Amino acid sequence: MGDPKKPRKKWMGPGHPWIKERLMQEIELVGKYGLRNKKELWIANTMAREYRHRARRLQALPEELRKQDEAELLRILVKKGYLNEGATLDDVLSLKAENILERRLQTLVYRKGLARTIYEARQLIVHGHIGIGGRRVTSPGYLVDRDEEDKIDILPSSPFRKRLEEEQQAPSLTSP
Repeated sequence: MGDPKKPRKKWMGPGHPWIKERLMQEIELVGKYGLRNKKELWIANTMAREYRHRARRLQALPEELRKQDEAELLRILVKKGYLNEGATLDDVLSLKAENILERRLQTLVYRKGLARTIYEARQLIVHGHIGIGGRRVTSPGYLVDRDEEDKIDILPSSPFRKRLEEEQQAPSLTSP
């Protein structure tokens, strides 16, 4: 048994630390998604790798055995929002870290227009201004399910709600 205060590691780092192409791709993704460090990226990479590995194991099974497990895996991935409706096992094999990073609360807050930048989205979440269904969530890495996506909003007690309402009501300067 392990120490309960020290949970097991959820990620695997790269096999070789100094591959220039991978380093450049990691830096680009860290900037695009506003990640705090590469560990957040490695967590997404590990999750995608585990789903791909599970799909490969399912493909190796006989047809009658894999039918139910395949449907269950696809249902979970569609519910989480990593894949679209009607996806197949081949779509699971093409799953990447970007699919998982797109479902982070930080990314969705920015994409919904609740924050001006991806970094502001992270700050709003960490400071407790963002909630899902009225419940405060302070983790930018929270993975949002499809059914929770519409419930993301600035909490009523936040001073940023007033700013957001003013921005939505202000007439656009670019319109004729």
